[in-house]
Amino acid sequence: MKTALITGVTGQDGSYLAELLIQKGYTVYGLVRRTSTVPTERIYHLHDQLRLVSGDLLDEKSLRHILEECEPDEVYNLAAQSFVPESWSQAILTGEVTGLGVTRLLNAILDVNRHIRFYQASTSEMFGNVQEVPQTELTPFYPRSPYGVAKLYAHWITVNYRESYGLYACSGILFNHESPRRGMEFVTRKVTHAVARIKAGLQQKLALGNLDAKRDWGYAPDYVEGMWRMLQQDRPDDYVLATGETHSVKEWVMKSFGIAGLNWENYVTIDPRFVRPAEVDILVGDSTKARTQLKWRPSTSFDELVRLMVEADWALVREQLVSQQAISHLREQG
Repeated sequence: MKTALITGVTGQDGSYLAELLIQKGYTVYGLVRRTSTVPTERIYHLHDQLRLVSGDLLDEKSLRHILEECEPDEVYNLAAQSFVPESWSQAILTGEVTGLGVTRLLNAILDVNRHIRFYQASTSEMFGNVQEVPQTELTPFYPRSPYGVAKLYAHWITVNYRESYGLYACSGILFNHESPRRGMEFVTRKVTHAVARIKAGLQQKLALGNLDAKRDWGYAPDYVEGMWRMLQQDRPDDYVLATGETHSVKEWVMKSFGIAGLNWENYVTIDPRFVRPAEVDILVGDSTKARTQLKWRPSTSFDELVRLMVEADWALVREQLVSQQAISHLREQG
């Protein structure tokens, strides 16, 4: 039985990865920051199978202590300040957590056990102002946000420690991957949740930024499978995970409203506040290497992904309405 440590376990990818590893028989530890409240709704259903430990990527001593306590065979670093727009207003924090936090974790692995296999969550945002289409593992990077810059540092420090110290350290260059567990601040979930609220009569308008930006969107559970496969190879390497298809934000919006039987033009407004200072116009990945070496394939189409997210948010909104009605009824009776 293997043991794994997941940082960022309370996020979208962390929750799906924890499920996957538990299904494979792993003992799974999840790193959570020392805060007064820990957002555990994504992992609540795993509360009796997942072991939470307290630590912080800003505190290398805590990371060494956790590695000594948990004795993991594999470490998956998914923790980051990962909301791109927020990285401009919190550029220093983004660099400390998303960039230097990886160095602290790698140093802790060096000190505690160099045989630990390490996965770093890199991102297509490192390509930024893309130098070629589609993007592969060999495409030059040109990040266009503090988040992308911090992730690029983390990517290269992972490569550097692999080559300098012989660590089994991989980076997964993952293109956009979504699910009903995506945070509300991300445009895909912002759209599908707004569609559900508009359909229920709870919201009138949806304000968005650049509708012309194009992305390569996949389904998050497919991508965590790729993470795991990277650490099962004989030799460490870096891999792009992507669908190879590109769709605009406008397409996502049209498809989402269409599923609900609504005309998007009646509800969507453009707000300059949601336009990035430096835009990334198009991202689309070539995952030939992962498909060949890892035998990895995305299993969910763009249309299927949009539909499952719209339907999940519609179910969520209806459940909230029922709860509110029940509370109102009790108050009337009381």
